[in-house]
Amino acid sequence: MTIPFFQADSNIIKPYALMDLDDTLFQTQRKIDAWNLPTAEANNLVCASINKQGKPLSFMSQRQASLFNWLLASTELIIVTARDRDEIKRVKLPFASWQVLTHGAIILTPNGELLSTWQQHMYSELAPLQGKLNQLSQLFASYSQNDSNQLVFTPHIDSFNNGDADEELIIYLAIKHAQKDHQALIALAEKLPTLIRDFDEHFYVHVNANNLAILPHVVHKRHAVQFLLEQHLDNQRPSFGFGDSLADLPFLQLLDWYGMPNHGQLHDRLSSR
Repeated sequence: MTIPFFQADSNIIKPYALMDLDDTLFQTQRKIDAWNLPTAEANNLVCASINKQGKPLSFMSQRQASLFNWLLASTELIIVTARDRDEIKRVKLPFASWQVLTHGAIILTPNGELLSTWQQHMYSELAPLQGKLNQLSQLFASYSQNDSNQLVFTPHIDSFNNGDADEELIIYLAIKHAQKDHQALIALAEKLPTLIRDFDEHFYVHVNANNLAILPHVVHKRHAVQFLLEQHLDNQRPSFGFGDSLADLPFLQLLDWYGMPNHGQLHDRLSSR
């Protein structure tokens, strides 16, 4: 068999770009200052997301804005994010393809609709865990009411179709520290396996900066991305992606190529070796 040499072809097949958002494509001013990002002077910033009050919260540097514009023009951009369906509405960027949300528990089609097959699958996985998630929710709700703890607790809830009707289920639990005491969150994460029976069997904990998430093993970006790759995306098209956290690495490893920004959790872990 004769294998031909490469020949340039002007008919470009757009690759899939599967991208984390926060701290990968944009970040808060506090992190811009901490990371000393290039082209991030105040007059160069581009607003990427707003807070609940509608005020600018996260920003792109000029380099990040240029990268994002290139991705829009040259790839089919698929976002893979911890943000839920309410939080993603506060991102003021154009998305026209699949969206993997809420750590992978939710998949939206390019038309912005819930992917029903994935929704029903996640219902069957999450429904048996509601008792334990409610137990943890009650525990942290009472724990966070103690002002000395400085903890801000948020259960992430969405509706899932059980075959007959929609039912609201807890997906995962998020905890922040009011004073951004990262060590306090790390200490809390170490205590979590002692709070309820068989914690490690059902849940894993992800801590990144001022975010602590308690997630069922069935909820992971990797699971959702693998489902898309196998069931809905063209396996002849190349794929690549970027993410900043250790939680992104498993889904990135499913792609043909992957990378990270030169800041953030994943970069710091690699640089420390």
